[in-house]
Amino acid sequence: MDAPLDRDPAAADRSADPAADPLATLLRERFGRSAFRPGQRRIVEHLLAGGDALVVWPTGGGKSLLFQLPALLLPDPTLVLSPLIALMDDQVAALRARGIAASAVHSLLDRAERDARTADFVAGRTRLLYVTPERFRSEPFVAALAGRRIGLLAVDEAHCISAWGHDFRPEYGRVGRIRERLGRPPTIALTATATPAVAAEIRERLALRDPQVDVRGLERPNLFLAAAELADGAAKVERIAGRLARLPGAGIVYSTLIRDLHQLEDELLRRSQRTLVYHGDLSRDERRAMHRRFQQPGAQRVLATRAFGMGIDKPDLRFLLHHQLPGSLEELWQEIGRAGRDGEPSFCELLYVEDDLAIQLEFVRAANPDRRLFRAVASFLAEQAARGAGFDRESLTVAVGGRRGHDGRIDTCLAWLAALGVIEGDVASGRARVIRPLDPGDEPAELGAEKLQRDLVRLQQVVEWVRAPGCRRAGLARHFGQPASDGPCGACDRCSDPEAWLRRELPRMAAAGSAVDPALAAAAEGAPVLARGDFVRVDGRWLGRVVRVTGRGRDALLEVESSDDLVVRRYPLRRHRIEKVAGG
Repeated sequence: MDAPLDRDPAAADRSADPAADPLATLLRERFGRSAFRPGQRRIVEHLLAGGDALVVWPTGGGKSLLFQLPALLLPDPTLVLSPLIALMDDQVAALRARGIAASAVHSLLDRAERDARTADFVAGRTRLLYVTPERFRSEPFVAALAGRRIGLLAVDEAHCISAWGHDFRPEYGRVGRIRERLGRPPTIALTATATPAVAAEIRERLALRDPQVDVRGLERPNLFLAAAELADGAAKVERIAGRLARLPGAGIVYSTLIRDLHQLEDELLRRSQRTLVYHGDLSRDERRAMHRRFQQPGAQRVLATRAFGMGIDKPDLRFLLHHQLPGSLEELWQEIGRAGRDGEPSFCELLYVEDDLAIQLEFVRAANPDRRLFRAVASFLAEQAARGAGFDRESLTVAVGGRRGHDGRIDTCLAWLAALGVIEGDVASGRARVIRPLDPGDEPAELGAEKLQRDLVRLQQVVEWVRAPGCRRAGLARHFGQPASDGPCGACDRCSDPEAWLRRELPRMAAAGSAVDPALAAAAEGAPVLARGDFVRVDGRWLGRVVRVTGRGRDALLEVESSDDLVVRRYPLRRHRIEKVAGG
């Protein structure tokens, strides 16, 4: 469904003569849209004229078109910085389906393929190239781009640049320097959420020149916002089970800890409520399979950590529930914004118990190592390098922390050292090598008590929002520096009765959902549908529950928890007969 027309009078004049309007022609022929959404044309024209832009629009608001369309008209190609490989691959696939020459270069490709795709971009055979900021650690990649003029630089998820934002990533802190190395091309920074302070820091760090700034996104009257403080975790499970039983269509339930996610899954299974599950500890194949299944039409429900979200392009989410407290109002709104992108009613609810605060406090601590720990990590790595030795995550933790086990603060230190070019390799697993000593002047200014205090304040703001007596929307508007309505919004639990809203809107929500079941569609095509949580019979004898799937098709490897002894066993699909148990 097309969004309302851009009410620019000049745009109306141009649309009267489509042949004289190349933007409208491209919009229709390549993107299948008959009209621009509000603000899109103005920003596209500003970029085509060589200007910079900062856009804060909600998820599904049409941000990607702002750089994808100019990429087809500019004489030089467009480079897109994006934080997630899955997000890049999805956008590239969508562009190619529209006949647009797009590509991505990332670590999951072998070197020959990375070099070939980079060469295509440098030669102008590719109009858009998606990369993560980490790619600029590769000097061969930087050298290859040195002679290529960039027509437009798009920085997606730009809030990751801000050390004071809710999702700061050290690699994004280098984007300003990356832009300098590219010759300061026209640049657009895009995000779904930013306070005025974060927006100002994005402008400063990227050195945007008199940018076109467009901030919008709280005008989502189709989303009902609710929050409830409950007695304990059991009460939350009952509330979520009740919501899932009643709410139609597809939706997401967010949880902070993987452990709690699995506990919630088990409790729902006891009530015969099946869901998909997505988190960072799943294998790469499992994550991609879950992502594909969720994107298909149908009433797919997923229990997920924050690892699931960026790149979700499913406009008909009818609900979004928070099983645990998010770390900031920015994070909350970014996730809520994934619901109801088709304009139809969607129900969004945050459930809070006091124990949730301790979980988020641990995350805040992990994200904020002090300078003493940072220096200890750098010193240990330098000593290992001097001895010609590598390092692993466990030995590092013991050496600097004096104890075994996971310490998120060390992960943050390693991420910083990788962003500074001190180490390289598989930082996520803690296996990397030192490539240069740390210069004392390289110590990040973001380390220390000031950022820790800001993160704690952001967390407290979420609790205050849950407990505040006033309109939910007005509270968010004030936080994001936008005008707040004086009267009741009619679509939050402070301004309207949730039960009355649900009784009124449930028929419309059900009608808006798709009736296509992706599992049935796949089965009709003869494709086996096996995923985590399915109950299966192995070789006609053993009954169990799938706990992990690796690989695809007949090459898949299943890990199945036996119903008899609860032992997990591995079954290659090629060597065993696996039958999905009806109703499992």
